[in-house]
Amino acid sequence: MSSKTKTGRIRVGIGGWSYEPWRETFYPDDLPKKSELSYASRQVTAIEINSTFYRLQTPEVYAKWRDQTPDDFVFTIKAPRHISHQRELERTAGAIERFMNSGLAELGTKLGPIMWQLSPTHGFHSDEIEKFFQFLPRQLGTLPLRHALEIRHGSFLCNEYVALARRYSIATVLTHSPEYPCVTDVTGDFMYLRLRQAVASEPKGYSLPALRTWADRAKAWASGGEPSDLPKLTENPATPAPRDVFVFFINGAKERAPAAARGLLAML
Repeated sequence: MSSKTKTGRIRVGIGGWSYEPWRETFYPDDLPKKSELSYASRQVTAIEINSTFYRLQTPEVYAKWRDQTPDDFVFTIKAPRHISHQRELERTAGAIERFMNSGLAELGTKLGPIMWQLSPTHGFHSDEIEKFFQFLPRQLGTLPLRHALEIRHGSFLCNEYVALARRYSIATVLTHSPEYPCVTDVTGDFMYLRLRQAVASEPKGYSLPALRTWADRAKAWASGGEPSDLPKLTENPATPAPRDVFVFFINGAKERAPAAARGLLAML
């Protein structure tokens, strides 16, 4: 964040870097597969690591990813499903600790927010969610940690949830999808967007006017305000403050995700 501009950093990226259709729509023909991360990380400014959702990685793997990417690059981490999809989140303290100690610290300053995606059947129970928030550490050694929660059940669409997330400064993922609830309220000190409506008929996944709309929204959040064109759950606005914004193009016509990310970055 710059003291001159008084705005947060807007980062734009994709989910993962190994996706076979990208060999035709994104990567150069002569690029070795082992160089995909190195190339992708120089086309976007952040990548959401999705392999961590399925299994724990090792310190050596995190170190390799760190060394293949530019100095100013950031990874966000999709937390393991065996934690976030646990039926009783009150029982996840030990698993969260093991995940945190599995090697994330090897990313150093390239470690961005950790994203916790709940299952579509997991409803909102305030006591349970508050206990889960209390389990989420704010430091990993000397590294500060930030957390985002992606909800997928309509019962979270209430003022009580917004107030609880704000109390613990947990960002709520804005999921642009017809399948899942969308929370646009600012609940943390950063914004985390997962845009899932890219279509194959658009060369950049989203139309240019749609990309411009998301660029304007990202700028509003980064500068400390909020977009005026998005409905919110609560009439109580978040405290105005510059905030970082992470925008990921995820799913939809995934083959278009890199073009969408680069298109948005060009507008920014």
